[in-house]
Amino acid sequence: MNEEQAVLNFFAQKENLPLALSVANQVDGTRQKLNNDFWLALSERIVANTSKWRILTTEDRNATECLVGLYLQPETEQKLYLRPMLEQQYLGDTLRIYYGLMWSAVPTLEQKQLSAIKTLHNTFQEAGFKSNESFLAWQWTSYYPRNMDFLLRFSTTADALLNEAAGLIQNLLVTHRDALHFANTALRESSRNVAISVVSLDKLRVNIER
Repeated sequence: MNEEQAVLNFFAQKENLPLALSVANQVDGTRQKLNNDFWLALSERIVANTSKWRILTTEDRNATECLVGLYLQPETEQKLYLRPMLEQQYLGDTLRIYYGLMWSAVPTLEQKQLSAIKTLHNTFQEAGFKSNESFLAWQWTSYYPRNMDFLLRFSTTADALLNEAAGLIQNLLVTHRDALHFANTALRESSRNVAISVVSLDKLRVNIER
C-alpha cells in the first residue's frame, strides 16, 4: 500500500470524518484560489498580446469573489456587439471551459439577419461551432478547471497552459479579425438607425397631436 492510499483509507474511517471534512473545506478553498488565479493570469496574458480590445473578468452571480471567465469589449463604446469570451460552465459534477462569441445584449431579428452577422455565423458553423440565443458561436475546450490534472498543470507549468488558453482567443481574433470588425460595425450602425427611428416617431407623434 502506497502513502497516498494509506491517507485515503485513514480519512475513509468513520471516526476520522470531522478531520476529513475539515481538510475537504481547505482543499475547496485552495481550488477556488487557484481557479481565480488562473482567470486573472489569463486575463493579463491576453491583455499583453491584444490591442483594440478591453479585457474584463466575469464573476459568479451567486458567489462573491469567484471568477468564472473573461470577455473582450471593443474600445469603441456600443451597447450591442459580439464579445470574444472564455468561461467555465457547471456540468453537475465538474466544470468545463468553453469559448466563442457572445451577444452583449439581445439583438433584434433584423440585426441577426445583417449580412456581416450571417457571414460570420456561417464561418463559425463551418468550423464546427454551435450557436444559440446568447451565442453567435461557442465550442467546448478540453479544460476542466477544477480537476486535479488541470490544477497540477497550472501549478507546475502555468506558462504553457496560459499560452494555450490565450491562444484560443488570439487565434479567434486573428482569424476572424476583419469579419468580426465588420460585424460589430454593422451592429453599431444598426443600433444608431434604431435610435434615429425612435426619435423620428416621437417627433411624428408630436406633430400629429398638434
